[in-house]
Amino acid sequence: MRKPGFVFALAALALGLVVVILGAYTRLVHAGLGCPDWPGCYGFLSVPRSDTALELAQLRFPEAPVESFKAWAEMIHRYAAGLLGLTILGLALLALKQRGRDGYPLKLPLGLLALVICQALFGMWTVTLKLWPQVVTAHLLGGFATLSLLFLLSLRLSGRFPADVGLTALRPLARATLLVVICQIALGGWVSSNYAAVACVDLPTCHGEWWPDMDFAAGFNIFQEIGPNYLGGMLYGEGRTAIHFTHRMGAVVTLLITLLLAWRLYRAGLTATAAGLTLVLLTQVGLGITNVLAHLPLAVAVAHNAVGALLLLSLVLVNYRVRPASIKVNRRSSAAVGHWTPG
Repeated sequence: MRKPGFVFALAALALGLVVVILGAYTRLVHAGLGCPDWPGCYGFLSVPRSDTALELAQLRFPEAPVESFKAWAEMIHRYAAGLLGLTILGLALLALKQRGRDGYPLKLPLGLLALVICQALFGMWTVTLKLWPQVVTAHLLGGFATLSLLFLLSLRLSGRFPADVGLTALRPLARATLLVVICQIALGGWVSSNYAAVACVDLPTCHGEWWPDMDFAAGFNIFQEIGPNYLGGMLYGEGRTAIHFTHRMGAVVTLLITLLLAWRLYRAGLTATAAGLTLVLLTQVGLGITNVLAHLPLAVAVAHNAVGALLLLSLVLVNYRVRPASIKVNRRSSAAVGHWTPG
């Protein structure tokens, strides 16, 4: 049975997807430092426009000339993220109001609120630490985690997809696939934050070789110095090649294990779920290939991030459907009975 707040949670989910897409767009147009301060922009609540405001902005940040397009890209992303934070706060307050109601989730909305607060901090550090790759990647992962938990909350409030004991055999593979996709998303974030997306521009080889010169120590150095401006990246060619190549190998692993899961879902009778998962997966692979061969066109790169989010959500749904059924105790009869719950 649908619970109060379901439509509210769906709206938050849609807004979360918009925030993820806007974040990808902001990174791809190199607007992460479009406003050199946080949470405002050159000390203003909005992008400075008047001559007086522009002059004051230049006095405050002489090393960062105002670029209106990049500043607006950054601020629109911040506005959307702020609205999402308020929406999640509303969901948390609703959960507190509904606490004690049978089956209504409380920990999940409160966890989401804590996560979105952490995301605000990472958003600030992204700017103050000048796109330090570790923070940028963590911020991206936090965005995907927020989106996933909003989807999980929507599923729990929907009252649909009761647990099916007949699908429990798929749980290990479903969990493993989810973990692989999360790792692949993290690699994608590392590619993006180190500007390694076009480190290789040919397929299936890289620089015309099956195993090009790579520097994995440099490419995956998580102790990069804090202080430099990382806009455009600080790594040299072989370090970026190592990151890009690893992401490619991760894509192969992701493709194989997700296809295996889709086949198992099909064999279990979940034809529509298997078909949807396969469609999202192949679309994502196609977008990744296009990014390489077409040298990262903006629309395709943004779509690659969006479909990556949809792939993650697809696996959240699969794992939700194969979860174990819970057992509840009927206090009146003092007898344990099987009870299908929405999570």
